[in-house]
Amino acid sequence: MEAPRICDTKHRTVELEPGVHWWCSCGLSGHQPFCDGSHKGTGLPPQKIVVDKPTVVCLCNCKHTKTPPYCDGSHAELAGG
Repeated sequence: MEAPRICDTKHRTVELEPGVHWWCSCGLSGHQPFCDGSHKGTGLPPQKIVVDKPTVVCLCNCKHTKTPPYCDGSHAELAGG
């Protein structure tokens, strides 16, 4: 399994519409923070997000969160504090 690529050292706030969404866990997607299939062969599958009403969330872009797919502040350690 490869280590995830850090896309950004800050989270991304998005409004998700009702339905299924796929968060990129590998960092290779060209459509961050969402999966575009670039993870194939990395061992880092996307994470499914299901919402039943419009919902604002902070999604992790550093890919090192301990609460995937949501930001937990881990990017602060990666950015040097």
